[in-house]
Amino acid sequence: MLFEDNHFIIVNKRSGDIVQGDKTGDEPLSDVVKSFIKEKYSKPGAVFLGTVHRLDRPTTGIVVFAKTSKALERFNKMLRDKKVNKTYWAVVKNKPEKEADTITSYLIKNQKNNKSTSYNTEIEGSKKAVLHYKLLKSLDNYHLLEVDLETGRHHQIRCQLSAIGSPIKGDLKYGFDRSNKDASIHLHARKIEFVHPVSNENISIIAPTPKDPIWDACS
Repeated sequence: MLFEDNHFIIVNKRSGDIVQGDKTGDEPLSDVVKSFIKEKYSKPGAVFLGTVHRLDRPTTGIVVFAKTSKALERFNKMLRDKKVNKTYWAVVKNKPEKEADTITSYLIKNQKNNKSTSYNTEIEGSKKAVLHYKLLKSLDNYHLLEVDLETGRHHQIRCQLSAIGSPIKGDLKYGFDRSNKDASIHLHARKIEFVHPVSNENISIIAPTPKDPIWDACS
């Protein structure tokens, strides 16, 4: 757990965890957090927990849950109004041509294979996707990029980085040449910043990266 008050609980998701229930039937992170709250506060009956946003199963890092319906409603509005800043770290093998850039493209999600495709121009059914990246560090074989999202599209970072020739380490779905042993990908929701919608405090949370040699070299 990274943060908790009466309104929110913020956790550092592991690779392999699903945020909400899906067809696999695996226990979702939301249920784990509900059980934690129920036990910690000896709550009788059902525990309210609102899922604010999701991370892909192989991705790690910050996930925010709302503990009240009021907090959920207010945070969702902040997301719509772009008042929540989310920063990601991505490890790629191929260094982008530019050390810092803005990528604007148009994504279409294929429901059948759960994959998005990037297009340079708007086509029917596509959604505009914008992200900003900068190179933070170069290792012997890999490069660490910091990514800030302007939009939140399906598999946006994975798809857009792949489209410029820099697929994320371990991400077979988007063109990396081999998977990671634990089926993770080297994409991490590193930081979130927002003004607390109830207390008006400035909240800034950083999630430690997973323990592995590549992430350790990046941190």
